Amino acid sequence: MADISTTLKLYLKKFIKLRQGVTKYGKAPHKPVLLLTLIDRFEKGEFSENRIYITPELVGLFKETFSLLARTAHKSEFSLPFYHLSGEGFWAVKTKSGATLNLHIKSINTLDEVVDYAYFTDDLYLLLINKESRNILKTALLDHYFSDTKTEYLKVKQGCYIQNLQSYLLNESTVEYRIDPTETDEEEQYIRSGLFKKLVPQVYNHTCSISGMRLVSSHGFSMIDACHIVPFSLSKDDKITNGLALCPNLHRAFDRGLITVDVNLKVLVSDTIAEDISNNYALQHLKGRPLSLPFGAKHYPAVANLAWHRDQIFKG
Repeated sequence: MADISTTLKLYLKKFIKLRQGVTKYGKAPHKPVLLLTLIDRFEKGEFSENRIYITPELVGLFKETFSLLARTAHKSEFSLPFYHLSGEGFWAVKTKSGATLNLHIKSINTLDEVVDYAYFTDDLYLLLINKESRNILKTALLDHYFSDTKTEYLKVKQGCYIQNLQSYLLNESTVEYRIDPTETDEEEQYIRSGLFKKLVPQVYNHTCSISGMRLVSSHGFSMIDACHIVPFSLSKDDKITNGLALCPNLHRAFDRGLITVDVNLKVLVSDTIAEDISNNYALQHLKGRPLSLPFGAKHYPAVANLAWHRDQIFKG
């Protein structure tokens, strides 16, 4: 117990002496916000090992925590503290093979491409998985950096940002969250894209809507893709109604206009392709097959989006 107490005192000192960038708005709040975001994940039991992966949910919670605690004009930028926290001596970032992490990486998409995961020192990790020591560290961060906003922060049920965003993408009614797709920043687009990739297979029960293939590994990996009907680059639409769950080969065929879906929600196959129809996987075998739809009409692919794909992409 004495060793734990000594270690806790060490990290309490480190937590209240974080090196913060000085800007025209004052000291940057990003590092303590990231630590509080991670502590929230520990409280919910979401880290079963000392590996912190970049996920849409983590970035979304960071943005929510930032908006609740920071009252300066600083912009919520997840990449900044994720990199710069490594200078505090208790946080390290492991990059993917051959990748280099440097302070010039300010894009969340680039950061996600470069980083494998981050981790705490072993002794700090032990403190964070312990409820009592974790609460002490959390209180110290709130008292030292956010004394004016901590009360409101503690009253708010965190996770609303992600919950409301999911409701929006799922085409469900939501009161708390409104979004104009033309005004989203890069981090929000990253979050929404990640949720789209997760939610589309979910509403289709991880089943390809054309072939009926369903495959989920024991490791949690799915072989079903979330396919945009109208490309996001053109539509900025990542609601569930602009998506289809497709296996990888049919995803490619759909994107290249070799297949589409007609007004009766049946598969059309392009006449411009040449293939061996004796092969069980020939696209011609899919012609006229009804689309497998998700549960609930609000999740069905939008008629206008399918019409656009037939008119603009399909090589009839």
